[in-house]
Amino acid sequence: MKQEESVDYQIKAAWHAISRMYNQQAIKFDITTSIGFVLLNIDSHEGTPATKIAPLMGLEARSLTRMLKSMEEKQLIFKKPDPYDGRSVRIFLTKEGKSKKDIARNTVIAFDNAVKAKIPERKLKVFFEVINEINKIIDSNKIYTQPSILKNEESY
Repeated sequence: MKQEESVDYQIKAAWHAISRMYNQQAIKFDITTSIGFVLLNIDSHEGTPATKIAPLMGLEARSLTRMLKSMEEKQLIFKKPDPYDGRSVRIFLTKEGKSKKDIARNTVIAFDNAVKAKIPERKLKVFFEVINEINKIIDSNKIYTQPSILKNEESY
């Protein structure tokens, strides 16, 4: 199988292209794609428990800790003790953080609208069905337990 024929290559290539596009936009506003995604996962009114943000984004807590520190230094967020859980803190957006969140949201919506303007709804429906099935296959955690799947391919 040629690399370009594999499912993972196509998903990875598309994600890298999307990420580059988002970063080109983000840099104009002195943020990164990662910061934009964190901002999008923080509730603008109630704040969000720090422990909930990493799982929402599929990140390790360690990676998020560094990013939150950077965001705090840029004055995009601030922390307060969680009123519902004394052991935890909530992350809140500053005025600047809310502004950058709006930019991130508008960037995502613009991309979504551009895709929907070019690709018919029926094709997008199939795309979402396929992506959901791929995620189910991954979540089943059985990919590498089936010997017939582990046979060698001649190329990749």
